Amino acid sequence: MPAYESHLPVWPGGKRVAAVLGFDFGAESGWISRDPAVVDRPGVLSQGQYGARVGVPRILELLDAEGVKASFFVPGWVAERYPEQTRAIRNAGHEIGHHGYLHERVRPDDPDGERTAFSRGLQALQEVVGVRPVGYRSPGWELTPISLDLVRGAGMLYSSNLMDDAWPYIHPGGVVDLPVQWLLDDAPFFMFNPTYVNRPIQMTYLVEQQWREELLGAAEFGGLFNLTMHPQLIGHPSRLRMLRRLIRLLKERDDVWLATCQEVASFWLSRGK
Repeated sequence: MPAYESHLPVWPGGKRVAAVLGFDFGAESGWISRDPAVVDRPGVLSQGQYGARVGVPRILELLDAEGVKASFFVPGWVAERYPEQTRAIRNAGHEIGHHGYLHERVRPDDPDGERTAFSRGLQALQEVVGVRPVGYRSPGWELTPISLDLVRGAGMLYSSNLMDDAWPYIHPGGVVDLPVQWLLDDAPFFMFNPTYVNRPIQMTYLVEQQWREELLGAAEFGGLFNLTMHPQLIGHPSRLRMLRRLIRLLKERDDVWLATCQEVASFWLSRGK
């Protein structure tokens, strides 16, 4: 029987929901990959730089104060450009996952480009922080027909990119999928630029209510609460306060298992389903 058809808890300790705090640390790479011409637009780049200079240190301080571990997905280019911040993530005991090289959006018509970015990203993380990631989050959650083959070929444990279930599941070849959702990503609510992403910026109390409701729903129905955040967005004062409240809610609930992506994927594989 599929897990979503059962009302029995499946997580460690009989918890109803597994919750992951995920951070995609893209710095300027997301803006550059969107439009290479932004290298000559310091105002645009400064949004990503805030994530590295202010967002990451404040997030690490918050996570340390709350005694929780998170999963950080770091493009290789970002690790090379911001080695101090990337090493601080590693030294704090958080998971570092693979996130491409320059936050390139993969394309089915450019398999060689995808292979190159995938390899360069892995190599950079190995060289900068001595980490061989066990999980892959593609920039923009985009996959192509070869993406999972690359994940399998690299001996990785999981991919966290698809949106077709509320529970983890296993792809052929043993790669665990940790599903994501746009409503649990801070970018649709907070990312803004007059030229590239011109849309309303949401109030923190509305986003907090949305995420709380989704957590309560996941606890009721069972499943995975896989939160995706970006240091350049969540790392602003009001949003950090919101994140702290959410973390404390996760810690207070006795039906929530707060874990990293690696821990969730390892547990799911151990179930042998």
